[in-house]
Amino acid sequence: MQTSVPAGADARNWMLWRGLKRSTRIVCYPRLKPLYQLERLVEGEMDESRQYLWRSTGNDPQFAWKRHLPLPGWNMLEVTIRHDQPSGAVRLYVDTGRGFNEKESFYLMLRPGRTAKRLCYIGSGVRGIRFDPLESEGCFAVDHLRLVWLSPWFAHDRLVQRLANLHGEWLETPKARVLAQLKQRAREQHVHWRALALRQYEETFVRLCPRKSYRQWLTQQPVLASDQISRRLENFSYRPLISILLPTYDPVPEALERCIESVLAQHYPHWQLCIADDASTDPRIRERLSRYAEQDPRIDLVLRPVNGHICAASNSALACADGEYVALLDHDDRLVPEALYHVVETLQRQPDAELLYSDEDKVDGFDERYDPHFKPAWNPDLLLGQNYVNHLGVYRTARVRAVGGFRVGFEGSQDHDLTLRFTAGLAEDSIVRIPRVLYHWHAGQGSTATAAVEKSYTAEAGLRAVQDYLTRQATGARAEPGRFPNTYRIRWPIPDPAPLVSLLIPTRDQVTILRPCIEALLERTRYPHLEVLILDNGSTCRETLDFLDEIVRDSRVRVLRWPHPFNYSAINNFGARQARGEILGLINNDIEPINEDWLEEMVAQACREEIGCVGAKLYYPNGTIQHAGVLLGVGGVAGHAHKYFSRHEPGYFSRLHLAQNFSAVTAACLVVRKSLFDSVGGFDEANLAVAFNDVDFCLKVREAGYRNLWTPFAELYHHESVSRGADDTSAKRLRASQEANYMRRRWQHRLFDDPAYHPSLTLTYEDFSLR
Repeated sequence: MQTSVPAGADARNWMLWRGLKRSTRIVCYPRLKPLYQLERLVEGEMDESRQYLWRSTGNDPQFAWKRHLPLPGWNMLEVTIRHDQPSGAVRLYVDTGRGFNEKESFYLMLRPGRTAKRLCYIGSGVRGIRFDPLESEGCFAVDHLRLVWLSPWFAHDRLVQRLANLHGEWLETPKARVLAQLKQRAREQHVHWRALALRQYEETFVRLCPRKSYRQWLTQQPVLASDQISRRLENFSYRPLISILLPTYDPVPEALERCIESVLAQHYPHWQLCIADDASTDPRIRERLSRYAEQDPRIDLVLRPVNGHICAASNSALACADGEYVALLDHDDRLVPEALYHVVETLQRQPDAELLYSDEDKVDGFDERYDPHFKPAWNPDLLLGQNYVNHLGVYRTARVRAVGGFRVGFEGSQDHDLTLRFTAGLAEDSIVRIPRVLYHWHAGQGSTATAAVEKSYTAEAGLRAVQDYLTRQATGARAEPGRFPNTYRIRWPIPDPAPLVSLLIPTRDQVTILRPCIEALLERTRYPHLEVLILDNGSTCRETLDFLDEIVRDSRVRVLRWPHPFNYSAINNFGARQARGEILGLINNDIEPINEDWLEEMVAQACREEIGCVGAKLYYPNGTIQHAGVLLGVGGVAGHAHKYFSRHEPGYFSRLHLAQNFSAVTAACLVVRKSLFDSVGGFDEANLAVAFNDVDFCLKVREAGYRNLWTPFAELYHHESVSRGADDTSAKRLRASQEANYMRRRWQHRLFDDPAYHPSLTLTYEDFSLR
């Protein structure tokens, strides 16, 4: 067969490729020679199940890349490494005459069980290559490693695809326009477009872990000068008085002074500091408090004669509050100077807000800021699991008094108790998140910030507060202690009689995965009232057909034929029309339950009238997280929260173990009321045949006024997309691109402002690292 020759630049690339295709240099497989912090494992040391070959003895292991060196230009680096670490990354250094240096290196996160890939632009005159396989001590084996030379047109396509999917500046730009706009920006900046593109491409591989790189992140944040704030304050039409409630009892004097000084340093001047000292035994405390009260008329001091604990002291402070709002401050914590300014700035836009809350971080004894908590917007189910709202919490004073202020008997979790009572019945738009760190939580010895277990009474008080809320608001629901300190699990009741649940399972052939899925569902599901609808999409395999004939002998199982081209949305819509149950369970054919009460948990959540879609906690077969809720915007459309985390890790502020609201959950295991499925029109068959149909459906449900929910208490294995396969052909990639573009057009107003996430967190990865 004769091959046609492209024209122009593509012809030159084609000719170059033809000339090199027999050369081993177009695909470079190295022979690795250990240089530093590496030792080869002897046979007796190898793990029998994993067969690691190497041990890294430090955090900078190095191999020399021997044998073939790559061609200059665009190359694709491909790496597969098995290792025993929670996570891993590699770096490739290229020496083009200036030695090994960071500017000529390429970073790549490892993907568990998969080959990780990235583009590398390699300059001419390569003298040597160094390969660093891990960033920590540990055992590993390099299963696959190579550099593949790429034609420029193919490399450019992969480059702009990643930028359009993962870089914050290009997420809302169609892929076809990225390269032209890149070149235009480069001309404006008087740089070569490739240099600009490579810098931005590299940024999509950089992760800033909140707990390790917060200091670096802080240096990159813009800071308003005091004169800028003053000018803006002059334009505020609404300047409410904010009363700061500060109960004190025997604080460290220096910490107390730093706390009060942080109030005095506020750029917004219309505040009142209401201090209630709860009979401190240290005479220095009252002396210093009295001195501050004498110096500034905005400070009101109440000296309680008898110690009554924090609730009584907080009520004493509340009694003298004159402000329209009250803010809560602990006696050894601090506000940032812009805290009240940002509160009032927010009130200019949302003057009807009843509750405002901000992000927070911690400060240690060396005044080092760390461990920032970037919080979701209003998330009522997460609030039942933990008090994520405080600090900084700012409440409308009249409502605080109307709900009874701080309740004696809930000491240690009085803020959580107040927030639960305060928010009961409030409209969502009257609860406002300020996505900024406005509060420093002091992590001193004995502080809840450093060791919640040192104050077990706080967890007990929190449990009582949550249960009291449930008793008032949700008959039959009960609270239990969570896995981590100051966290809680809610067990919701199932209606009596239990509603029929229809589990819809699309499939085609692949009996080796279908059989264990169906058998596990039938054997490991305690829920008493269910039917299983196997939606057969044209199976031809004799063994599969025999299994389908066999399994229908179980009265709970029906097999429905759907002999049309694969369309996940259409198959599930068909199944929903045939379902007899009040509840639908959308289940992939590669799902296996772990806990027998998984469906009870999901149905109990789905039967709550305010809840829409309910998602489960899904694991890969190796026990790492596959799905723990959907994060909008990640990867350009949506990603799975905490993907690849260990099942035992707490996740971001314990969120891997807390039921909470997400904008979307995966339909690999999704439960929803049939009436709600029908009312929003089911899945979109026309535009989303394969991907993102579950995200689209969940967003329609949310737009209809329901909260979607993810629960960690329904646990299942998911052998992800085993039956359908990967998007590994040009036709599949085109279809995936079209579906992603449809989602961006349809949900542009939602994708990049996910209320369950945070604008300071990455849209490149799924691990809650900093943007």
